[in-house]
Amino acid sequence: MPADVVVSLSLVVLIAVMAPILTSRLRMVPEVVLLLVGGMVIGPHVMGIATDGEAIDLLSELGLGMLFLIAGYEIEVPELTGRRGKRAWVAWLVSLALAIGLVSVLGVMGDSGTAGLSVAIAMTATALGTLLPILHEAGLKNTAVGRSVTVHGAVGELGPVLAMALLIGTRNTLVSLLVLLAFAAVAVVAAVIPLRLQRVSTRLKELIRYKSETTSQLGVRITLLLLILLITVAALMDLDIILGAFAAGFILRRLLPQGDERLEMKLDAIGYGFLIPIFFVISGMSISPASVAADPTLLIGFLVVMIVVRGVPVWVELRLDRRSDLTPNGRLQVATYSATSLPMIVAVMSVAVAAEAVPSDIAGVLVAAGALSVLVMPLMAQAVGAYGRRNGLPDEVPAERG
Repeated sequence: MPADVVVSLSLVVLIAVMAPILTSRLRMVPEVVLLLVGGMVIGPHVMGIATDGEAIDLLSELGLGMLFLIAGYEIEVPELTGRRGKRAWVAWLVSLALAIGLVSVLGVMGDSGTAGLSVAIAMTATALGTLLPILHEAGLKNTAVGRSVTVHGAVGELGPVLAMALLIGTRNTLVSLLVLLAFAAVAVVAAVIPLRLQRVSTRLKELIRYKSETTSQLGVRITLLLLILLITVAALMDLDIILGAFAAGFILRRLLPQGDERLEMKLDAIGYGFLIPIFFVISGMSISPASVAADPTLLIGFLVVMIVVRGVPVWVELRLDRRSDLTPNGRLQVATYSATSLPMIVAVMSVAVAAEAVPSDIAGVLVAAGALSVLVMPLMAQAVGAYGRRNGLPDEVPAERG
């Protein structure tokens, strides 16, 4: 392996180690923001002491895949297809229409329709993978606020993935839809085969369970095989790997409907302990501080548009839901959390830049706006919750009134 690749990887891992240490001191700054900033500092636009390469890019892609596998695993599929899920889909479609309209009116991307569509799709995303640890630490994961954020966040991650597959690319929409259906068929087969094997062979099930607690770590290996296979299928079908990773997470949840705490801890260790931080550091290396500083109004403008595009439709949907178990204070928290976006922005912009649909400097500013949303929006949501508690304003409707 070339020396520059080894040095770059060492620097990337060093940033990954330093970020959580600094977070313990800078409690108001999320770890993902420090990872991005660290990548930006060591990257070609600042110090220039780290460069990407095929080996590092592969680790970054695997990190992206692990991030969305874990996100897909956290999603309860019945929630997406139930009443709350359907309303969340409507809110997301409104977000998409609003984003396309605003990007067109503002003329941010000039005459490039593909570029404008890429930016619009990125702005409709919600960073569920980033928000889940924040909700957990705040004690909100199993509350009405946490459940609502999870549903809107799931749609806010899956919706942009599907929109990218259907609307961005060289194929027309009908062909893209057929390709998506073909991928869905492959994913169904990938889900059915292990389920059938589990039912017909108790011995195989026991073997997997036993080998998962030995040095073989068979459960982890099977999960990684599932992830890599579906990422490969997505790539062969010219779809984004995020779709394959999401599908792997959905399938894993179907195989383990009650969850598996030991497997989850191991996947968290591999993902959050190694691969996912590398993805964020590498993503930060593409951000140019000069581009951001050259037009700070564009940065703030992107952030404001993200809040309007994503937060407002979610708030309106919750406001119109007569069966909602959220109070006005809770609805405002959910809408504010939902306007938090970063991983999907990074993913969409990576695809758009690679396809030469969006200039790298514009993509960098949008990624910076996503990082700013991760820094600002959860703090605002927590401030709303704290204000409500100080003034006796509950987040959810009391059970006797529900």
